[in-house]
Amino acid sequence: MTQPTSTPQGIVSQAQLTELTIEALCTLGLNRADATDTATVLVLADLFGLRTHGTSRIESYGARLRIGGINPTPSITAEQVGPALHRLDGDNGVGPLVGYRALDLAMAAARENGIACVFVRGSNHFGPVSPYSYLAAKQGFASIIGSNATTTIAPWGGTDARLGNSPVGFGVPNPQGHPFLLDMAISVAARAKIRNALKRGEAIPGDWATDAQGKPTTDPKAALDGFLLPIGGHKGYGLALVVDLLAGLLSGAAYLTHVKSWEDDPEQPQNLGHFFILIDTNRLGSTAWLAARMADYAAILHGSAPANPDAPVIVPGEIELGRLERQMAEGIDIGAAQLAMLEATARPQR
Repeated sequence: MTQPTSTPQGIVSQAQLTELTIEALCTLGLNRADATDTATVLVLADLFGLRTHGTSRIESYGARLRIGGINPTPSITAEQVGPALHRLDGDNGVGPLVGYRALDLAMAAARENGIACVFVRGSNHFGPVSPYSYLAAKQGFASIIGSNATTTIAPWGGTDARLGNSPVGFGVPNPQGHPFLLDMAISVAARAKIRNALKRGEAIPGDWATDAQGKPTTDPKAALDGFLLPIGGHKGYGLALVVDLLAGLLSGAAYLTHVKSWEDDPEQPQNLGHFFILIDTNRLGSTAWLAARMADYAAILHGSAPANPDAPVIVPGEIELGRLERQMAEGIDIGAAQLAMLEATARPQR
């Protein structure tokens, strides 16, 4: 097995982090093939700089795997219910594994039919959307991908959590450059950012969350006891419902308050749902055609004079893809504490 070497700051190579993540997941009960697919998603998240949703999640996944809240050896099954429509049951497997298998099914179906949709039930937190969008884009697929989540947002005007901070992402491939990648949660900020602010003893912006009475707050502790605020007010609330309808209700998974909290009921299956909608862009034109149009698209946006000279206009995904390229060359900075957690999980003291 690969023994990672690192700087005190916790910088490891992609290969080292991948192997360490696989070892940790195998120690937690996954077989190596399932651990490898799971690690692909989590390491990509770290490469993008999305550390709150990357290999750091091994800690929370591990806690639930140890008490039976997640099935380490799921029997993931799929059924075709239409020419380009599939359902996949994750059998309560670890989320990135279920998501990776659903993406693989969606790519195969879209390659055959030009377009495909896979609805997923019986899953768990599957990480960020952008690794899936990136993997699809590298194979020539445009994508719309989403998941529902534990309830953390009150209905617009309500005072208790009834819907989740459901992530949704969009991707469009670029055969000769960076793909377009938009990965967003429906809240202004993720709970992980609020937890990090609490750990640092810092206040949060007033538009991130409310307290338990539904009043905006800058206190991270009060925010964690309250509710996240959606982007765009009532419009964000509506978008969150659309994602939950697709990912949860139509998939046959849990939805709204039927989703179990991984914090309050860690031993219970969450039955999260996802959806993967893929379009084979090769059916629409040649790679040269798409590359030329994507280059022109980016040039139009980049050509806008920035209001702040130090903050030029970007296309969604550029920052994350820049980090990916840099960290693939220089190593992935996951921090010393996270590296220690992974090593302890992979090689527990006997």
